[in-house]
Amino acid sequence: MNFLLVPDKFKGSLSAKKVIAAISNAISDIYPQAGIYSVAASDGGDGFLDSVRSYMELETIKIDATDPLGRKISTEFLINPETGEAYIELARASGLELLSDEERDPLLTSTMGTGIQIKEAILNGAKKIYIGLGGSATNDAGLGIAAACGFSFLDEFGNSLEPTGKNLSKISAIKPSDFLKEYKNLEIYAVNDVDNPLFGPTGAAYVYAAQKGANKQDIAFLDKGLKRLHTIVRGEMGKDCADIPGSGAAGGTAYGLKAFLNADYISGTDFIFKLARIDNLLESHSIDFIITGEGKIDEQTLRGKLIHGVCQLGKNYNIPVIVVCGVSEVNKKHLREMGNVEVIEIHEPSEPLSYSIENASNLIELAIANFLKNRIKEKNYDKS
Repeated sequence: MNFLLVPDKFKGSLSAKKVIAAISNAISDIYPQAGIYSVAASDGGDGFLDSVRSYMELETIKIDATDPLGRKISTEFLINPETGEAYIELARASGLELLSDEERDPLLTSTMGTGIQIKEAILNGAKKIYIGLGGSATNDAGLGIAAACGFSFLDEFGNSLEPTGKNLSKISAIKPSDFLKEYKNLEIYAVNDVDNPLFGPTGAAYVYAAQKGANKQDIAFLDKGLKRLHTIVRGEMGKDCADIPGSGAAGGTAYGLKAFLNADYISGTDFIFKLARIDNLLESHSIDFIITGEGKIDEQTLRGKLIHGVCQLGKNYNIPVIVVCGVSEVNKKHLREMGNVEVIEIHEPSEPLSYSIENASNLIELAIANFLKNRIKEKNYDKS
């Protein structure tokens, strides 16, 4: 038996590496001779830098930046001084995990800290910058990033606005960046795996702002602000990219990167799969099962996230996929439509959610072991 493990993190509980360890323990107990291959994956969100570091020798640059609320923090990015390629994880400076539950408010948060990282990467010689999006605490459409790189946003009286979500609807003019004029050949890539547009029912505010602390009124206000920004950008800069799939990623940060820094969008899953040379692995080894998973599976999982990419990979190579998760809110039929997919939930309904979070490693190990003992032999998958 050969297994390929490509899980995401279980947010608030286990890193992807710890999930891999738990699954590996279960497999080894049932099939001591099994071949176990793993990929440190990321869809561009939390863990992006760790994934990149797993496959490339890069220099770590530590800098001072700001968190989503403007407080000073120490953070880092990766760079290859020889090629000029840099890697930045938005969540390291603009992430939801940097805030307490009480501090979450997408009207007040900003991507300024990520913008500081981008500017520092440029000043350190970066010519090509990959920015992993995901896990953001923001809904500022990348205003903070743009401001850190020299843009100014003005209200109807010509006053400069703070680059936050609440000020989106106040923007009347945009002052271009003098800093970026010196770096015309800069290549920026927004790495993410969602297909949401900037605004509207499936846009950044309506789909993601609630988890960042917004109430219904806030969401409607933010969505209106995103539309306002798009109108100004289209009128003053001639750029019409709000409806491009993925522009709503990270509170519209992808849109801001494209509008202000001329970024291209690339799939986070595809990006990591290429780094890991996963196609070579699948073609050179006889893989019986691919095992993936994350803490919670919901409809967003089916909108291009890592699990979606892994299921598609299994479908392409005709390999069964096991999805282990804490809780699934998706009809299993929908997942099975993505290929030969089995879903395993580790949450015990009789126990509080905190129990599953605290004991996730053991529960994953137990769930995979039970599956291997029972379901595989029932379906005659056992080739050992």
